[in-house]
Amino acid sequence: MIGMLRGRVESVGQGVALVMVAGVGYEVRMPASELASMHAGQDAEVHTYLNVSQDAITLYGFLSQASKRMFLQLQKVSGIGPKVALSLLSTLPPDRLAKTVMDGDATALAKAPGLGKKGAQKIILELRGSINLDEIEGRGDDDGPHYDSGTTQVIEGLVSLGWREHDAAHAVLGVCKANGIATPLADTDVPTVLKLALTSLDRGR
Repeated sequence: MIGMLRGRVESVGQGVALVMVAGVGYEVRMPASELASMHAGQDAEVHTYLNVSQDAITLYGFLSQASKRMFLQLQKVSGIGPKVALSLLSTLPPDRLAKTVMDGDATALAKAPGLGKKGAQKIILELRGSINLDEIEGRGDDDGPHYDSGTTQVIEGLVSLGWREHDAAHAVLGVCKANGIATPLADTDVPTVLKLALTSLDRGR
């Protein structure tokens, strides 16, 4: 079983990233929201799940253990396969997805492409009583993504202003990619990235 990859991102395409590890390129299917924060040339640590079916062997990847945990939880539901689980994680981050299930919000779940209202209700019916938000978020462990010191400074600054850590990290990585700002962040780039990330988050309210 391939549980994690640590290497260089060779390319990012529609729904998939190519990660080079020791000269071997691994095609990894990932949530769209996480792919948006990746770019060719960066070093990445990707938590993976290898799915073997009659038709194909597919490697699914996630930038945090929380996403991987939620992905595995969703597949406990009868009739929910990896494609739908990935679609849900592309629509909602893992903590919000877990809370949406716990709150019984079928309408929010049904927004995921390929699911539908009946599928959303089935997820709620089968997972609502067993899903553990603390376990999904990995509270108390050190399984979350690790960032360079500059990126961490910006994320902590945004969190201190009231933003959730996941949303702050997503905004920081997104604006770096959109503006061609290299990571690890130089100290001189920290104020610029903070300003850009704040603008991005305010626009998304």
